[in-house]
Amino acid sequence: MSDQSHLNGAYYGPSIPPPAKKSRSYHRPGGGGGSCNPFSWCFSCICGCIFNLIFQILITILVILGIIVLVFWLIFRPNAPKFHVNDATLTQFTLSPDNNTLYYNLAVNMTFRNPNKRIGIYYDRIEANAEYRDKRFDTENLERFYLGHKDEKDVSAVFRGEQVLPFNNDDKSEYNSERTEGVHDIDLRLKLRVRLKVWWAKPKFKPQFECDLKVPLTSGGPGSNRRFERTKCDFDW
Repeated sequence: MSDQSHLNGAYYGPSIPPPAKKSRSYHRPGGGGGSCNPFSWCFSCICGCIFNLIFQILITILVILGIIVLVFWLIFRPNAPKFHVNDATLTQFTLSPDNNTLYYNLAVNMTFRNPNKRIGIYYDRIEANAEYRDKRFDTENLERFYLGHKDEKDVSAVFRGEQVLPFNNDDKSEYNSERTEGVHDIDLRLKLRVRLKVWWAKPKFKPQFECDLKVPLTSGGPGSNRRFERTKCDFDW
């Protein structure tokens, strides 16, 4: 009892340290820790550079082609060839009611014209097709020729013979109506193979001319007193 007589109640000893806080670990987004694959990163970088380079090359090529086309147009000012049917004479156009045989005799006079100042045109192949009601009844291959700058040439073609056509009732009705009026709607289509002479270059094309003709039947009947009107034909590349 004597040893603890000096203690008067409360005990003042050394302070108790606070409890240690739990450490927080930092996780990178996407999981898997903070490791990085250098090979994958390098491959992605190389692919991105290649695609970017290809895109820039394509843009450059398109720009260069656009400049070349613009310069070509400014120098040569290309215009489509011109083609007219000056005259068409139809002396026979008879459809047999028994077997749909068409007997025809059609003569056509045409003019080819090159309106360009710096471009020549080689007509390497001219296939002339005569059609009625969207059905071809004859084909003639015309002579080949060359048209220089601002030049023109007259060409004639004769379609004569007979041809069985797959006419339906509407086709026959339209034929009879035109026969009464004395004027027939005949289509002339020219399939071409041409070369353009541009300096040393000779690019090739396969255009065509399309002509919708109204041709009077001159062998007696209502169309004998009518005259064919000169017709401008459409050009299609």
